[in-house]
Amino acid sequence: MDLMNPKPFDLARLRRETPGCTQRNHLNNAGAALMPASVRDIMIEHLRLEADVGGYEAADLRTAEIAQGYENIASLLNAASRNVAVVANATAGFIQALSSFELAPGDVIVTSRCDYTSNQIQYLALKQRRGIVVRHAADHPEGGIDPQSLREIFRRERCRLAAITWIPTNSGLVQDVEGVGRVCSEFCVPYLIDACQAVGQIPIDVKRLRCDYLSATARKFLRGPRGVGFLYASDAALERGDYPLFIDMRGARWVEPDRIEIEPSAQRYEDWEFPYALVLGQAEAARYASQVGIDVARDRAKDLASRARDGLNAIDGVRTLDRGRSPCAIVTVAIDGWRADDAVAALREVGINTSASLREYAVYDFDKKGVTSAVRISPHYYNSEEEIDQLTVAVAELVASKRSTRRSNTPSMRFS
Repeated sequence: MDLMNPKPFDLARLRRETPGCTQRNHLNNAGAALMPASVRDIMIEHLRLEADVGGYEAADLRTAEIAQGYENIASLLNAASRNVAVVANATAGFIQALSSFELAPGDVIVTSRCDYTSNQIQYLALKQRRGIVVRHAADHPEGGIDPQSLREIFRRERCRLAAITWIPTNSGLVQDVEGVGRVCSEFCVPYLIDACQAVGQIPIDVKRLRCDYLSATARKFLRGPRGVGFLYASDAALERGDYPLFIDMRGARWVEPDRIEIEPSAQRYEDWEFPYALVLGQAEAARYASQVGIDVARDRAKDLASRARDGLNAIDGVRTLDRGRSPCAIVTVAIDGWRADDAVAALREVGINTSASLREYAVYDFDKKGVTSAVRISPHYYNSEEEIDQLTVAVAELVASKRSTRRSNTPSMRFS
């Protein structure tokens, strides 16, 4: 099937190909999207094959399909298959890339104030254990990293790496990762992008981004399974000899008692043991996304998110929290009187899936916004306008129910 020629957009067909649509109003695609039937089926088929012939033997029988999966992923990135590694998840890939750098006390990692919580934790762990310095570049007034701030940091400090989350987990903000790439290229600073929330939602061209590494997961807007992801490693990274701190027999060969040979491709970042049903599911998700068209998916999902923001902003007692010049298909809201996790549970009871973002996921951002939690709503191209409207009605009912409870609990005034 030609991955470069997407099918015409047909919402009814896409929903038929998404069995979960008949069960729930799924607006948690930034957490884990509903998988197309073809993704589900290929994984079930492989598990059955493993049960019938054995795990090793089943993988051998699927060698061509596994290899095609690298091509499918590469097509999403404007990259070659040799630059793609399959990893357990976006964080695992991010850590593998991060571990390629022999950081010494005083070395600087530059990041953003909106980077993903696990990444921020890793930077702080490196600070404690290796004595590195963590710098957070300044934001634009409207939100998101300011590449000019990065340039100023590069001029005055010994920067070994810039690591930026493209879209934070807690917000619809889209950071200027291309602008950061230009500055990193100018100063020859290696560049790592966490594209966990971008892949499947935003067209990606690693050549335009000028990144050395880009990590992503299958389960979010790509609509693949949980427990698998991928890492892009550039030719420049491979040619300068980068490899992960803990490399295994997939990434290197033990050729002499005191010598190893590093795998020439990005597979040096892989582990030998794979859950091949998930690997094949991710490959099919990448193929399916290409057939839908990432630009089509982006425009449709953004339109639905905009509809959600408009509807939620019209509700007294609801505040949307997303910043940036052009928010993506992640909508975050604070609902008066509701903790986010309680609101998510209440919405789930009426068949609407959302998720909660907590302050510990985004300390800088949530402290600035004056909130401790937010409900995250993330539509995708297979959602309908009716599902968005159902959400806004349900949120309005949450606000009304809390106000009704407050009134009933208020003591009446008595005058003598």
